[in-house]
Parts: sequence; structure tokens; C-alpha cells
Amino acid sequence: MKSKLDFKNILDNPKFIKTAVIVGISAVALIFLSSYIDTSSFTQKADIDEYCVSLEEKLLSVVTQIEGVGEAKIFLTMDNNGENVYLNNSDTKTKSITPVVRGVVIVCDGGDEPLVVSRVMSAVTKSLDISSNKVCVTKLSN
Repeated sequence: MKSKLDFKNILDNPKFIKTAVIVGISAVALIFLSSYIDTSSFTQKADIDEYCVSLEEKLLSVVTQIEGVGEAKIFLTMDNNGENVYLNNSDTKTKSITPVVRGVVIVCDGGDEPLVVSRVMSAVTKSLDISSNKVCVTKLSN
């Protein structure tokens, strides 16, 4: 019986009513404002990071198969973060454009041997369709 009286006293308290009204209004305002916040940029950033990591892994897999490379590490930089382009006169509303590789750094055991550097450079430039001035191959320090 006492707990019912305590609960009734809490509900009759003007501070509790003001707090409950403020919390309720804030919750409704946050729900309303969330419809105006574009969350696709957050997921797009995660997708782009995932794309970059996947591309690095695939490139590493190919490069380490080249004779003389040995252990290797790869770092890619992208020219843009990818984008969604709104299309006119199309069945789909947007088209996603993947980021473009701006540069590649490959650090490997055989990075000081000209033949290995040439082979790696050729494999990277052809597989990513980029020019050789965007690729750096160097020796891995132990």
C-alpha cells in the first residue's frame, strides 16, 4: 500500500511533471530532426573504406606472387570518397561512382632490385589502370 502512495506522490510532484514533459518534447524533436539528417554519408564512408581495404588485399595478393617480391605492404590513397550521382530519365534514381586510386605505395623485400620494381610497377599500373608516376615501389626495412 505504501508503494502506491509513494508512486502517487511522485506523479503529483510538479518537478516530475515538468521533467517528463521536457523529456517527451525532446524525444519528439529528435525523432522529427532525424528525418532531416542524411545518414547515407556514414554508411557510404564505411563502404568506401571497405572498398579500399578490399582493393589493397587483392593487390597485395597479386604482388606477393611476383618472383623476388617477398614480404610486402601496400598503401592506397583515393582521389575521391566515391559519390552517388542523381540520374535523370532513368529507372534508377542514383548511380554509385567508386573512388579513383590516386596513388599506391608498395614496400617490399625486393624493392631495391630493378627487375622486381619493374615487374611490380607493371602489375600495379595495369591492374589499376593508373600511370606509373602514381606508383612508388621501395625496399622494406627490416
